[in-house]
Formats: sequence, C-alpha cells, structure tokens
Amino acid sequence: MPHFPLPAEPAESTRPMQGVPLTDRCRAVFASRAHACVGISPFNSHFTAERIAVLARWALGAFTRVHFFVPDTAAAFTLEALGYAPEKAVWKARRQGQYVRNKITRALSEAGISAPDAVILDGQTLSVNDAYQELLKQVEDRYRADPAFARACLGASAWTLERRVPAGQRPTPEQLRGAVRYFLAELPLFLDTPGIAGVTTSVFCYHQVPAFLDDLFHHRLALRPVAGQGYLHLVEAAR
Repeated sequence: MPHFPLPAEPAESTRPMQGVPLTDRCRAVFASRAHACVGISPFNSHFTAERIAVLARWALGAFTRVHFFVPDTAAAFTLEALGYAPEKAVWKARRQGQYVRNKITRALSEAGISAPDAVILDGQTLSVNDAYQELLKQVEDRYRADPAFARACLGASAWTLERRVPAGQRPTPEQLRGAVRYFLAELPLFLDTPGIAGVTTSVFCYHQVPAFLDDLFHHRLALRPVAGQGYLHLVEAAR
C-alpha cells in the first residue's frame, strides 16, 4: 500500500466500486461475502473523504462484516527512511492516522454505523491483537532467515519509495532496509486477516496490486496466505 502523497487526481468519482478477485482461490473466498478488510493508506491523496465514503458504502453493502485497515503507526518507518527524525516521524504518522480515522468514522456514521471504532484496525488496535503479533513475528523471522523472501520484501518497499525520492534518484539500500519495516507490518493482513479479525474468511481490498502481492497470492513465495484469505483489486464499476 503506497502511503505518501500521490499526484492530484481528476475530479472525484462517486461511481460504484467492484472487486476483481486476484486468483480462483480469491474468487472462492469472495463468494462467501463473510468479511472484507479495506486498506486505507495514510499520506495517500487517493483516499479523499468522498472516496472513503464510496468504499464504505460498497463494502458495507457487499459483505456481512467489514474492517478498515489503517497502518498509521508503521508509516513512521517510511518517514524515517525519507529523512525525518524518529520523533518527528512518529508524530506525523500519529497525526495523519487520526486524520484518516476521522474520515472513516464520518463515512461509517453516514452509513448508519454507530460504533465505527470497532471496525478500524490501526496500529494501536493491532499492538494488542495476539494473532497479528504472532504473524508479525513469523514475517520478521522469515525476512531475517530467507534471503529470497527478504529480496522480495525489499523490492516491494522500493516500489513505494521510488515515487517519494527526488526525480532521477533511487532509494539507497539503507533507505530500503528502514522502509521495509512498514511493509512487514502490513504483511500479516495479507496472510491471515481471518485470524486477526476473528472471522471464517476474508478478502483484503485495495485499488492496486503490487508485484509482491501478485506473487504471494499465486503461491510463488515462501509464505502463503491461509485458505480463507483472498485479495480483491478494487476498480470503478462500468457505467
């Protein structure tokens, strides 16, 4: 999930959304409509209040249960990699996380959800989620022990950082090693959202498909999603 400002987009669309399953296994998970985890990236201009409202209406109408994933705490790792002092990075990440949570809260309130905090998975919530913490440990252990897996994770971080460094420059190895902590913090949600959210099956929903996730869900990497985990590529529905 890219998480720093992207170029301004055309006038905001309010067209309905649709989810495109990434694999046949994802399609089978999607068919249950049991649960969706919608990724909302901090520092990403794609996620305007209007777009979040569209996503909320779509998800709440399509699934029995919905969570929104906001990797706010982890965003500090990328800020540090881009040159922010650790204290400043933590402060900016925390402030942006609150801003994003407020937008989600408003969207859910407008949709008639009375207790929106219960459906937001952010850094604070996940810090006390035993299933998430165990998955994070597995991911970090694999990263340290498996050079091929580590290269894939660093490649995913490069995909994000290359759009943030000055034109003509590439992220340094040191920057990638710092920023990869953000990506490792996200990975548990791609591997086992059912275990984290306490549901039988779940699809993670996002508007992009990085190469790492394509490889992950096509079982080309050392770690694999659980059987009940799927991925949906979100696109605007045809007119």
